[in-house]
Amino acid sequence: MRVKYFAWVRERIGKDEDDFEPPAEVRTVGDLIGWLAQRDDNYAAAFERPQVIRAAIEQCHVQADAPLAGAREVALFPPMTGG
Repeated sequence: MRVKYFAWVRERIGKDEDDFEPPAEVRTVGDLIGWLAQRDDNYAAAFERPQVIRAAIEQCHVQADAPLAGAREVALFPPMTGG
């Protein structure tokens, strides 16, 4: 699975993407965010408020309870404002 990070999420983590297979117990986007937050201090800072993180699977916006089964690409980003 490829996980892409955008805006201040990317800045706090220090990279724009990861490629990995999460553990079997990581079944939803919310699980993924929680698992990532435990990786190190940079990830913990990026995901300290998981409720504000937005996600997309295969470029379609999803909620935290969206299943990851079969996902090849997940994007994680903060809320964006238009302007």
